[in-house]
Amino acid sequence: MATRELAAVERSSAQPTIKTSAILIVACVALMTVCSWIRVPGPIPVTMQTFAVFFTVSLLGTRRGAIAIASWLAIGLAGAPVFAGMIGGLPYLLGPTGGYIIGFIGTAFVTGAIIDRLGSKIPAMILAMVAGLAVCYAFGTAWFMVISAGSMTLQGALAMCIVPFIVPDLIKIALAIVLFKLFGERVRSYAAKH
Repeated sequence: MATRELAAVERSSAQPTIKTSAILIVACVALMTVCSWIRVPGPIPVTMQTFAVFFTVSLLGTRRGAIAIASWLAIGLAGAPVFAGMIGGLPYLLGPTGGYIIGFIGTAFVTGAIIDRLGSKIPAMILAMVAGLAVCYAFGTAWFMVISAGSMTLQGALAMCIVPFIVPDLIKIALAIVLFKLFGERVRSYAAKH
């Protein structure tokens, strides 16, 4: 058997079963919900949602990570109080921060694609998560400007929606990487055998 075919067989046999994947997806939906409820007080409150998105994608990979995030989004859209402030429903997504929430899907695909391509070494994960964060910022800021109906310049939107969150988001990226390295790799390895 050719080396490339052997590698493909090894990758396919190392995938978690459907049952294990479902359990991990449900666990990550719960993690995202709890992290949405955690608010770090300050002039602009900070939630742990971004951390949960990065950890979920690192643990589950691109496809299952996007499924977990889309499931969380759908549960919230249906009205369950899974978003920040224990709120759910369409009005929350149509509000000023809705673009960031929807942007998490793009974040999952970009972050996951880079990790899939470059591996889970720390420099690759940093690059993947910073790129994913940029996607989230782009979605969120664009939506915020639409909601503000032209009353906000791009510079004003960046100053309000991104600048105060850069340092907290970089801390959340570091936390996601550390926890993935401490626990996530073991969970993923265990899941691949069951």
